[in-house]
Amino acid sequence: MKSKASGTFIMVQGTSVLKLAAAFFLFILLIFSISGVMTSLKPQYKLSSSSVNQAATQVNGELLYQLIGWENHHFLAVKPNATAPKWTNVIFSLTSNINLNDPRSLLGRELPGFYQFDGKILVAGEGTNYTNMPVESSPPIEIMKAEREAALQNLEGIENPDSSTPPSEPGQTTGDRKVVYLYFSHNRESYLPYLKGVTDPNLAYHSQINVTKIGDHLKASLEQKGIGTEVDKTDIMGNLTKKGLTMPSAYKESNSVVQAAMTSNRDLSYLIDIHRDAKRKEQTTVDINGKPYAKLSFIIGGKNPNYEKNAKLATDLHNLLESKYKGLSWGVTIQNKSGFNGVYNQNLSDKAILIEFGGVDNTFEELNNSADALADVFSEYYWQAESVNGNVNQSSN
Repeated sequence: MKSKASGTFIMVQGTSVLKLAAAFFLFILLIFSISGVMTSLKPQYKLSSSSVNQAATQVNGELLYQLIGWENHHFLAVKPNATAPKWTNVIFSLTSNINLNDPRSLLGRELPGFYQFDGKILVAGEGTNYTNMPVESSPPIEIMKAEREAALQNLEGIENPDSSTPPSEPGQTTGDRKVVYLYFSHNRESYLPYLKGVTDPNLAYHSQINVTKIGDHLKASLEQKGIGTEVDKTDIMGNLTKKGLTMPSAYKESNSVVQAAMTSNRDLSYLIDIHRDAKRKEQTTVDINGKPYAKLSFIIGGKNPNYEKNAKLATDLHNLLESKYKGLSWGVTIQNKSGFNGVYNQNLSDKAILIEFGGVDNTFEELNNSADALADVFSEYYWQAESVNGNVNQSSN
């Protein structure tokens, strides 16, 4: 093809145009393919950047409103008291990912392990702040591989607790249906009072005396309230050792267990993953009306599609605990930052929560009291919800 312009001739070969068009088409196809793969991944497998996420949170509704108002001043007239953002602060936050109002945004990168305090407190319990958020410790890798365990002590009454008071017949019941599923992603998390010679919180793990005992007591308490409950004691941490995996893989391992349980029993709707905090006695124990309790913490993963509904369930249970057992709940914490799983299998149900029962120094007397309290408020929540949905069964006895 030839064209004449200002006395010069320009020649364009048709094959070059076709090559450019083909290259552009392949580029667009590649972009859409990569975007499709990235957006179709499950939340736990998606690529993420805490820096980009934090920067995005700085672009809030107020800022967007101001930007629109600069183009259309009628928006500013609707909100006459609106003030223009300080762009120096905005640009600094977006470029450095440091929030001057939150020192954790700077310290979290400089101090090893400080990311554990980088969650978000959705609902604060009594005395809860960013200095005493739930802390999760992991056993040293060599301990997991060797499966070394401490000798046990103080076991009186654990296996056969006092049952002198016969359980009362519940006024309403789920019948043969098991609707609550209790499981343990970190099933070997234990408590120091029962591990002879162990004082290091990072070594508070045992294959027999551990958080699964809480599941047994909570199941009994819930069923006294008429709520059918299933306890799954699959040895998740033992499976990790056999497969050569470490603690971060625990939730992936328990995910398949939970899915299998839900497939075999369609009635399961409330999923509760029971854990133990790593904080010490003075922070994890509370006296309520002369009775000792191990404090509870509700953890919600912010990287799952059921985040809002799960957070509401945890918040409702926290509020009920505050009204009946004030000080028992630490509150509700959201974990969606780097260094955390952020899903916790809560993508499997919109009624899934993770609960930390006490800390490394608590006793089963305190833990069981807390399990009874949780069963009390959970049953109140459950039967109220069932009444609203018209699903209440009255006991025939």
